[in-house]
Amino acid sequence: MSAMQGIRMKNPAHPGGFVKSEIIEPLGLSVTSAAQVLGVTRAALSAVLNERAHLSPEMALRVEKAFGVSMDTLMRMQNSYDIAQARKREGEINVAPFKGKPLDPQAALV
Repeated sequence: MSAMQGIRMKNPAHPGGFVKSEIIEPLGLSVTSAAQVLGVTRAALSAVLNERAHLSPEMALRVEKAFGVSMDTLMRMQNSYDIAQARKREGEINVAPFKGKPLDPQAALV
């Protein structure tokens, strides 16, 4: 494990909050007008902006095309957020470590 792999962000931001506070609000757009710009429903955009829904790759691409914010950056934010949320539930996931012979990853390709 590299040093970078061991570093975890405790509370990474949901990309919806970022899009809302750093793009939509500074431009003076309403959710309805921003949804029209993006070609999505108001409900779909509102769910993302209010952190009730994940930012999909398609929505990230729409944001990139409309506002110039990198889709890759937005998806990294979503991934970091998802990882942190899963880590918060780590204690609820009961899986015992595998103690048998290591699996050959090449065998799955045959």
